[in-house]
Amino acid sequence: MSTLLSFHKVILEKIHDPATSDLVVLARGLGLRRIICTLMKIYDSPQNLVLLVNATPEEESEIGEELGLMGCRKPGLRVVGYETGSKDRQALYKRGGLISITSQILVVDMLQSDIPTHLITGIIVLHAEKVSPLVLEAFIVRLYREKNKNGFLKAFTDEPEHITSGLSPLKNIMKELQLRTVHIYPRFQEDVKKSLERRRADVVELSQPLTEAMSDIHHAIIQCMSTTLSELKRSNTTLDLDDFNVDNAYFRSFDVVVRRQLDPVWHKVGPRTKQLVNDLGTLRRLLYYLLTYDPLHFHAYLETLIASNTTTVTGHTKQHQSPWLLTDAAHIIFQVAKRRCYTISAEFKAQLPPVVDADDDEDAWAALDEVEASGPTAQNTKSKEARPSWIPRGMEPILEELPKWNLLAEVLQEAEEEVLRQDSLRKAITANPGTNTVLVMTSSTRTCSVLTEFLETIDHDAPPGSKGRNMMLRKLRLYLWWKAKLAQRKNDGKSHFAFPDVVARNGSVFEKLYGEKDNISEALKKKDKEKADRAASRRRVRGGAPAAVPSGRDSASKNAPQDLAMNEIQTEADTFAQFWEYQGGHGSGASTLELGDDMTLLDIDSAAFGVDFDTHYGLLAPEQTVLVRAYSDDTDDRMLAEIQPKFIVMFEPNMEFIRRIEVYKSSNPGLAVRVYHMVYGNSCEEQKYLAGIRREKESFERLIKERGSMLLPLFEERRDGANDAMIKTISSRIAGGQREMDTQPSQVIVDMREFRSTLPSLLHASNMLVIPATLTVGDYIITPEICVERKSLSDLIASFNSGRLYTQCELMSVHYKSPMLLIEFEEDKAFTLDIVSDIKSYAKPTGKYPKKKLAAADLDHAAMLQSKICLLALSFPRIRIIWSSSPYATAEIFRDLKTNNPEPDPAKAISVGADGDPDVGAGVNAAAEELLRCLPGVTAKNVKYLMSKIRTVRQLCDMDLLEVQDLLGVEPGRLCYEFMHKGENEKAQ
Repeated sequence: MSTLLSFHKVILEKIHDPATSDLVVLARGLGLRRIICTLMKIYDSPQNLVLLVNATPEEESEIGEELGLMGCRKPGLRVVGYETGSKDRQALYKRGGLISITSQILVVDMLQSDIPTHLITGIIVLHAEKVSPLVLEAFIVRLYREKNKNGFLKAFTDEPEHITSGLSPLKNIMKELQLRTVHIYPRFQEDVKKSLERRRADVVELSQPLTEAMSDIHHAIIQCMSTTLSELKRSNTTLDLDDFNVDNAYFRSFDVVVRRQLDPVWHKVGPRTKQLVNDLGTLRRLLYYLLTYDPLHFHAYLETLIASNTTTVTGHTKQHQSPWLLTDAAHIIFQVAKRRCYTISAEFKAQLPPVVDADDDEDAWAALDEVEASGPTAQNTKSKEARPSWIPRGMEPILEELPKWNLLAEVLQEAEEEVLRQDSLRKAITANPGTNTVLVMTSSTRTCSVLTEFLETIDHDAPPGSKGRNMMLRKLRLYLWWKAKLAQRKNDGKSHFAFPDVVARNGSVFEKLYGEKDNISEALKKKDKEKADRAASRRRVRGGAPAAVPSGRDSASKNAPQDLAMNEIQTEADTFAQFWEYQGGHGSGASTLELGDDMTLLDIDSAAFGVDFDTHYGLLAPEQTVLVRAYSDDTDDRMLAEIQPKFIVMFEPNMEFIRRIEVYKSSNPGLAVRVYHMVYGNSCEEQKYLAGIRREKESFERLIKERGSMLLPLFEERRDGANDAMIKTISSRIAGGQREMDTQPSQVIVDMREFRSTLPSLLHASNMLVIPATLTVGDYIITPEICVERKSLSDLIASFNSGRLYTQCELMSVHYKSPMLLIEFEEDKAFTLDIVSDIKSYAKPTGKYPKKKLAAADLDHAAMLQSKICLLALSFPRIRIIWSSSPYATAEIFRDLKTNNPEPDPAKAISVGADGDPDVGAGVNAAAEELLRCLPGVTAKNVKYLMSKIRTVRQLCDMDLLEVQDLLGVEPGRLCYEFMHKGENEKAQ
């Protein structure tokens, strides 16, 4: 573990006191995890019970490892998950120490008093920027403060940009966490600034200009984004869309901002506006792919984009196409992207080349050796100008390489020369800290794979811009194979598939995935057959045109860029298919697609095995190692501390990692670190990097300003529900409405699985006593007669499709006098079924055009939701349907339903539907019970009886047919037995 810097110690001095509760807002990359781990180490003791809340599984693992490195090993950080039983958790709480627990389990344990809340020393909350009145963490804080006034609560966040919602976002977070102190530490804070600027790394700024083709595509995409944003603003003049600009559109969070603005009116906007919102995300990805994808993958992605905007998944013509695809800028994007890969001359057509005998043609073998980089050096000079035989006539491969690839090769060469120079100057007695490993950091694992492949196949003797020619030729060969496969699959009526990301060593890999092998599921076969039939039907209606001819030929006269591009793509694909078919038919080896070098197998019995093993699998010296990694979270701090690289190449700019390097350099005073910071000049990459710094700075300034003028919240003690409604009218029939004393608090029995939702937290905030229980019938028991089954809109559709809702309503109708179905919508979203636009496509056909054959996937279940709800109401007349616009409205509805009604009994609620056994549900394996319910012949009415007769599922499987029929009945028993022994019966036959 790295040493603490001076500003780390300042922060810990302010927050380590267990008598105080604080919120810490720290800039990203400054070592937040280091502060949290040090704080947890201070409190590590059996006499203390400290809980870590809201940590992801990855963070739990990393924090546990770092605490172990710091000496907290016995027992260290213990993780409580869903597999930990109730009794095990109670024993764990009593032993004290550091415990990481999920919010849902902690809430249930607090409500059931399984955890001694009054004995908790403190709670540490991560990701405080996500805290709102609806999250479970706010529920935990309220339960914690009801019984524990002296314990501390420390909240941490390094995402100041996310603290923006509401008029006073910082005050709202502090109110929900019941905090009064906040510490804000941006990069420009005085203590941080002094600590990090004392020792600086040697930074080399490398601004790489884009190529002319990349620059043209970049400007065209920016133009399309500006046009799309202008169209979006023009279509929605009533909304506040001031933040809709190109600078904000660079970030992924922009999609969330757009949807947040449009969600309340999402059911009112037309399909064109919805398409514009989707197009913004597509254009942003195009900008990113332009700078990170190789030209062939980028071109293939554009072709896939055109195809997906021309036809739907089911093969029909798409009604609402992307407007930006019809602009002149889009035409520039398509044409220039293609020119980066190859050019097509006038002679390019389906000419079959002369048959080449691969055994006698030395030039063919030399060209193949050049492609696979496996030929001898003597032949390389001769074969460089040779044209590979698998390239169709008339195609001239351009294969433009990304400019940063060549820049990376130069940087690695410079680092290697610097290492040799330092080694020659180093004296024997000098111990220079750090390793000579070169660390290359990228933005994604995909870029890591591309750079690794480039460095493995690099040709150092090639001129700049051609060092990755071998890799690009392999990708071109894969691209030609992919195009031929697409044409073949289209003619066969099969589905489209994406361009493969990896370059395999043998084409059989792709043949197994996408070829003619009989290894796809029956469902996919059926779907492909239906699409083929539909395509054939369409061709017959339109006059029997051949499959290869695009169906929109008549509309091509409009000269839309998208139509022209689609026709050109299809023509090329057909030509490639004919070429590859001919090549494969004459045994040229092209169809096998062997793209890599032959694998070398080691002979274990040979005497040279040890040397060969070290050559292929031995450890590399640090100066021979180039480590390529993707940017991560605080895990990068430990990675830097372990590897201790002297040379760091930032292939793409990242503000967060720059600060990690500053912390790493300041923590290692004697280490000389050189950083190569690579960025495309005058590009979206540079603009996004600068905009990210500006956004964080403005966010911190806004938080500091709010803290200076913030009214500190006062927290009063929570009153019991009994005191709030001590005297209430029971019934107007009792002596004209006399008042009667009621000492029982207002309570609601909630099913355990419902604590994933926000409603239990709001019910508790409404001064209701929430009692968790394992309920067989319903989700919420409000009164002895009222049972509520809560469904969100997505859950309602899924329950209708699976038939689960019918069973749930049947059980509620049997056991409760007033069963209710609650349909709850999300906060700040449209209070509608959102089927207005979808329902138009289900108009009755007039017979003028042939009826379309709709597959099951074509049906939009939301469009049929109203009909299903009507059928449900007719089947269960006693079911009452409650429509709630948000969880807040649901809490108000529950309060009104409880007025003048007695309180429910938890013991009776648990026993309902459980054959009268009040202990049913306690200590039962929920997974095994769910498995039993899925078996044929097992219903909700007999599952409890079956569980009382057998101890395990295995015991049921070992029974013979008569024994199963004795338990379930003749016909249900036969169904269950045949289902369990179906495989055995087939083997016997």
